[in-house]
Amino acid sequence: MGLLRRPAFLAAATMSAVVALYFALVAVQALRFIATEDPVARGLGVALLVLPLIGVWWLAHEWRMGAVVQRMADELGRQNRLPIHDGETDERGRLTQSAQAAVFEVARRNVDAHPDDWAAWFHVAHAYEASGDRSMARKSLRHAGDLYRQAGRATHDAP
Repeated sequence: MGLLRRPAFLAAATMSAVVALYFALVAVQALRFIATEDPVARGLGVALLVLPLIGVWWLAHEWRMGAVVQRMADELGRQNRLPIHDGETDERGRLTQSAQAAVFEVARRNVDAHPDDWAAWFHVAHAYEASGDRSMARKSLRHAGDLYRQAGRATHDAP
């Protein structure tokens, strides 16, 4: 399935476009304030201009993270190593508490055995996601991404 046909990509692109439009509107208003003679309005304009700059940085950071996660998933998919969480599920189709604990324990042991392996951290992230801890899942994915980029640089720099 092509990138442009993936629903998650389309949703992210749509939301990014809406957020970028919002940033552009705020930046235009900020420039209008800065163009006035009133020092208070100018100060407000400068303050307003900071928000879109932070937002653009954040948006670029999130897109970069998404691209790295997708590359990691594609690589694991080619190797037939994507995380699959088998186990007992509840009526909503989610893993039960005991199945979540078992999945997480396997992933944690793999990270303990291979702390510098990005794939192990990718699996831990999905184990956190399966257990509902999205904050730790994102932190683990970010760490996996850092390790993935380091591994890519190491193989690129190797003679």
